[in-house]
Amino acid sequence: MSIELKNVTKRFGQVEALKDVSVTFAGGKMCGLLGNNGAGKSTLMSLVAGRIYPTAGEILIDGEPADSNRAQGKLFLMSEGNLFPEDMKVKTAMNLAGGFYPGYDKAEAEALTERFELNAKSKINKLSTGYGSIFKLVLALACNAPYLLLDEPVLGLDAQHREMFYKLLLEKYAANRCAVIFSTHLIYEAANLVEHAVVIRKGRILKDAPVEELTAGAYTVSGPAAAMDEYLLGRTVLSESGIGGLKTAAVEGEPGQVPTGLEITGLNLQDYFIALMEKEDRT
Repeated sequence: MSIELKNVTKRFGQVEALKDVSVTFAGGKMCGLLGNNGAGKSTLMSLVAGRIYPTAGEILIDGEPADSNRAQGKLFLMSEGNLFPEDMKVKTAMNLAGGFYPGYDKAEAEALTERFELNAKSKINKLSTGYGSIFKLVLALACNAPYLLLDEPVLGLDAQHREMFYKLLLEKYAANRCAVIFSTHLIYEAANLVEHAVVIRKGRILKDAPVEELTAGAYTVSGPAAAMDEYLLGRTVLSESGIGGLKTAAVEGEPGQVPTGLEITGLNLQDYFIALMEKEDRT
């Protein structure tokens, strides 16, 4: 099981949203698609889901062209857009969803609707931003598709509902071993869910590796500025900042011999991503 993008380029007029992207999302994995606004995350997901088509390259789902009916029946894309008529009632949309997804569980959708306190009698266009997201999350969790693509899934959700969603997603993942690809600006919250990270910037893949490998290969070092300047010579510095006579830097690679007076700490996924983006901004 896998989703494969092979040398995929997508242009919108003169703008290249994706540039010769080749990446594989393995089945049964929880993958975070990380990038700043405009990096190409939503474009990539929309291409996989067949909502738009590549300018060049090939996309395969389990070895079949992504735009085939059988391939599309294997995935669910939750994004900002809504495919149901805006004036349709939530309950009607949920009843219709079974016609699109072979594994859709209506009873599960109803149970999730109650759990999230979503008003099934409301029209979709009358839902708040948060409950609009919840409506789409209920469909995503109840569709039981082998591939779940979640583009900013917790948009507008309060802390309680975000925590509820993360828990339910983990339960679904553990039970079905579905492949989950999701993008979020709340990297810190989602870091415990992500096994593998694909970092995209300006339409190109920067990193494609297990999270443990990325964070284990980087660290933060801090201490007196003079000692720091000497230590950082010849090292891959992702970001650095200073105040007074002290300096802090995020560094990629092995720490090696650390001089007395400098302190080494680990990097979490969010800090690593921010530091990597700062490095790219300088190049």
